[in-house]
Amino acid sequence: MSVEIHTDEQLAESNVLHDVFGDALPAIEVFHEKLRNEGEERGLIGPRDVDILWERHLLNSAAIVPFVAEKTEGKQFKTVADLGSGGGFPGLVIAAMLPDHTVTLIEPMERRIEWLDECVEAMQLTNVNVVRGRAEAAIAALRMHKGQGRGKTEVPEEVFESITHPFAVVTCRAVAPMTKLAGWALPLVEPKGALVALKGRSAQQEIDKAKDVIRRFGGIKPRVVTAPVADGLESTQVVIVDKK
Repeated sequence: MSVEIHTDEQLAESNVLHDVFGDALPAIEVFHEKLRNEGEERGLIGPRDVDILWERHLLNSAAIVPFVAEKTEGKQFKTVADLGSGGGFPGLVIAAMLPDHTVTLIEPMERRIEWLDECVEAMQLTNVNVVRGRAEAAIAALRMHKGQGRGKTEVPEEVFESITHPFAVVTCRAVAPMTKLAGWALPLVEPKGALVALKGRSAQQEIDKAKDVIRRFGGIKPRVVTAPVADGLESTQVVIVDKK
């Protein structure tokens, strides 16, 4: 079944953007403009995405925000880590929409780190930390801070200094199948926290294949939740895994 994709022009003429992003819309509009002007050239989006950025990337990222907010409700430290942030999805959108949260963007590629730094500055976000490193290095940094040693993993100084405590929520989008993602993300989640990941239509199959890995890293109650985007737009899938 084919699904109609709404162009940026169509969405800009509707109330959808204001309804979804609210007070964060000005910052998100800056992000959108930078993506439209530079995203394809810098290898962050495909050529077919240029005219459908709102629906394909920004609104899709916004769909995860209510689930992040639910998992941090009542917590003293509302900390979020976005693994493999890439172009900034969903991390930059989360940061703009949840200004009372501290969002750490973890990304291994230098050119994408440069992009993320530029976006944080352009969007005037004051609640974002951008860290160059891999999930394995972040996990090793946490082990070192606990006095458990880093094992065989090299930990850059930036990662060691930035990743000092586990996070209330770890998010990601299109990083890896759950069989790998569980082992990268769940060790970074604090007890009673959660992994909240944007996934595609194969989300349940991924969970089924990853049940043993999820359990091994302290994950419980893995489930797929339908995340509404906005009226008239296709919903997306979110995988939530709680941490013991």
